[in-house]
Amino acid sequence: MRAEHEAPAGRHVVVTGAGTGIGRAIALRLGGEGARLSLLARDAARLEETAAAVAAAGGARPFVASCDLRDRAAVDAAVAAAREAHGPLYGLVANSGIGGPNAPGPEDRFDDLVATNLTGTYNSLRAAQRHLEPGPERRHLVVVSSILARIGVPGYTGYCASKAALLGLVRALAAELAPDEVQVNAVCPGWVNTAMAREGLEGMAAAMDVSYEQAHAIAMQAVPLGRMGEPEEVAGLVRYLLSADARGITGQALDMNGGAFML
Repeated sequence: MRAEHEAPAGRHVVVTGAGTGIGRAIALRLGGEGARLSLLARDAARLEETAAAVAAAGGARPFVASCDLRDRAAVDAAVAAAREAHGPLYGLVANSGIGGPNAPGPEDRFDDLVATNLTGTYNSLRAAQRHLEPGPERRHLVVVSSILARIGVPGYTGYCASKAALLGLVRALAAELAPDEVQVNAVCPGWVNTAMAREGLEGMAAAMDVSYEQAHAIAMQAVPLGRMGEPEEVAGLVRYLLSADARGITGQALDMNGGAFML
């Protein structure tokens, strides 16, 4: 009999947006602990790099599928193919998303931000739901949101709106799936040392006419712990939510931001 605290060892977990940053760290953590992984995103080359890294670290070679998560039919087909490769799903980590600012006018990115971050996540969750392992044992859906689901930032209306909407989605889906023993939760990272964060700091530096290092120091002034998180730390929190230690946690958003936002 499987020791519950060891899950997801030997079980199938889909990770979206696994080509870089937080998603890659999650894949490496879960793959290193024996999960059978399927990796989904638009950039097939980066997914293959992550799959190779998982295998090089001793994990099973992940299944890789390139798809546009905004396209519901494409996501359904990719998750169905993942099930064919590795069997029913123990869990999904919906990490795919895009960042950056938006502004009113003909070049406004609002629709793309919402379509990718919110609709793409919804498509992923519903596709995974159809291919979960049979109950009554618990299964898990984890969404990667952001500290910007909690606070507003000028110029980031699309990102803030899409990431905040994910928390409403998580709460509603958690209530909907609780009778089937499916736990649905979100994590809300703050500043994390990824390419997306570095791009944000570069934009901040340009807007303030300061160096990158100065922009970084200014950003960290709002973080009580005074440091950026690392992708591996977020991966550890996701790993916790996939374990039996998180029994009873559903419909929640767990904040990991160095104290930058406190309830």
